[in-house]
Amino acid sequence: MRHGKPRAWAEHLHDDPFSILVQFQQTFRGVANYYRLAYNLHRLDWLRYTMERSLVRTLGHKLRLSDPRVYRRFGATLQTPTGPRKGLEVRVERQGRQPLVAQWGGISLRWRIDAVLDDRPPHAWNARTEVLERLLADTCELCGSHDRVQVHHVRHLKDLQKQRGRPVSAWVHKMAARHRKTLVACHDCHVAIHAGRPAGVRIAA
Repeated sequence: MRHGKPRAWAEHLHDDPFSILVQFQQTFRGVANYYRLAYNLHRLDWLRYTMERSLVRTLGHKLRLSDPRVYRRFGATLQTPTGPRKGLEVRVERQGRQPLVAQWGGISLRWRIDAVLDDRPPHAWNARTEVLERLLADTCELCGSHDRVQVHHVRHLKDLQKQRGRPVSAWVHKMAARHRKTLVACHDCHVAIHAGRPAGVRIAA
């Protein structure tokens, strides 16, 4: 905010549009999921409005577009469990594969008494162009698989040092050697990392 009005998120002006939408959507989803049990969850609608205006201005500043032109370029109808909703969408086409899709919107603010509280909101990894290019390669950086490739993220590089005193896993060694907080991994390797099992043992075809 600046002078009481939503402004562009300067920290992400160097990101690509796909990454910008990922950052905004996951940040808002984390907040909404954290307060899912609150009976007045609908009051977060002001936050959704503020973040959407900031998102549009961030994209507009990035691409030198007015707010209406941002809506015309990225506006989309999102299919949600509560029906179609208006939002924003960025698609990155990939030859011979499903496109990468980032969306803003479609997150319900309806109170659910049976909701399971997740106090570990998904981290919006710093998805700059370099990470997007690694995702587009659609290859696990541990085993070479192309199965459901996704990003594993550590909050701080110093978190990797928690492995000291124990055998160093392949994924820890690779992230530390590259000095990166992100690792592109297939579904099986990602599950193995979170389960504390050895990852990256599969041989690429």
